[in-house]
Amino acid sequence: MDQDKLFALALDASGASYSPYSRFRVGAALLCEDGSVFTGANVENRSFGLTVCAERSAVSAAVSAGRRSFVGIVVATPDAEYPVSPCGACRQVLSEFLKPDALVVFGSSAGARVETTMGELFPHDALHELGGGPRRDPTDP
Repeated sequence: MDQDKLFALALDASGASYSPYSRFRVGAALLCEDGSVFTGANVENRSFGLTVCAERSAVSAAVSAGRRSFVGIVVATPDAEYPVSPCGACRQVLSEFLKPDALVVFGSSAGARVETTMGELFPHDALHELGGGPRRDPTDP
């Protein structure tokens, strides 16, 4: 599935956002290895720490449906004037499931998007080092 279709799905998902406090809608479209797509929207809570971001909402939906292999995610923030990247908590959760070369796109509109990879978004992820492989010093070339 191409980025434009995924962005349209993420933008559509942002319409389901529950964001009465920030009035900042976010939608996400998570592409699974099998070609299926799961969407999510941010769900705020007056206790801000309990807010669930769109990215984590999409991951939760996919994992709840038995999916574990993802190849990319697109995040739409239609209320922003510029592309807003995933927060630190979302980066951590995404790194649990996305390989470093997985596509990550975020944007405020179809014309204002940033395309990157999970590895570029979260460059010093120790999780993959904990997977049993040899550890590598990140300062080594």
